[in-house]
Amino acid sequence: MNQRFRTLLVLGRVSNLPTVWSNCLAGWWLGGGGNYWKLPFLLFGVTLLYTGGMFLNDAFDQEFDRLRRPERPIPSGRISAALVWRHGFGQLASGILLLLFCGSTAGTCAVVLALFIVLYDFTHKFFVASPWLMGACRFWVYVIAGAAGADGLNGFPIFGGLALALYVVGLSYVARRESSRGRVSVWPLWLLAAPVILALMINAGEYRLPAICISMVLGLWVVRCVRSIFLGGGTNAGWIVTNLLAGIVIVDWLAAALQNPQWLSAAGFRALSAVVFLLLFGLTKWLQKFVPAT
Repeated sequence: MNQRFRTLLVLGRVSNLPTVWSNCLAGWWLGGGGNYWKLPFLLFGVTLLYTGGMFLNDAFDQEFDRLRRPERPIPSGRISAALVWRHGFGQLASGILLLLFCGSTAGTCAVVLALFIVLYDFTHKFFVASPWLMGACRFWVYVIAGAAGADGLNGFPIFGGLALALYVVGLSYVARRESSRGRVSVWPLWLLAAPVILALMINAGEYRLPAICISMVLGLWVVRCVRSIFLGGGTNAGWIVTNLLAGIVIVDWLAAALQNPQWLSAAGFRALSAVVFLLLFGLTKWLQKFVPAT
């Protein structure tokens, strides 16, 4: 692989992009789906917001990385800081422009998301509550995606986004320990259960069994990731965070269990959503072998 191209992939943390796409699909489905012509603008626009934010993350962290992570692209000299700044803000602007094609609500929320991204990138090394900003970023992806759906923004993508935000807050607190190498706190890990709790509260009738089944999949994956923290043995925070990031796709799969679109039977939709989200989960894990997730 061309070294310059790989540098761009590493800066953009592209191994996490399938989790961004799954956010978009879940939010879009919860917003009623449809409006298929908007879907490419949604996926590509949010992709640019994500990668732009990751570029700016490295730009803001360059001094920290020189001391603690000298292998990162800027301190290692593989790319100049000035170019990373230009790439980052350019991608944010391009992402907002594309999302304007999804409607005024989506475009306005894209601006809000971009502001949260920059605020997180600027503060996350010194602001102790920055994981909540990261959670807010994923929440706004759901809102944007829901606004692009045929039914427009409604309670389903909002509540699904809140559940995902809490999950991301929990894994982000673990990620803070990856760089500080301190002891991983237990309390944020309980936030990882938020999607399961919400799903079991909301899903009733014919939706209850699918919600329980997907909740079990998510629960087992999370337990596999964090069991070493509760057992008190050796803890590899990087491995935990990488796998919890992949678990975002399962969170989205669980959120999509709320949907039963008119264009497909309930059984057909559940089969389709299972295939889509499991493929995105597998793609995330495969990409993580080549590009670091953090």
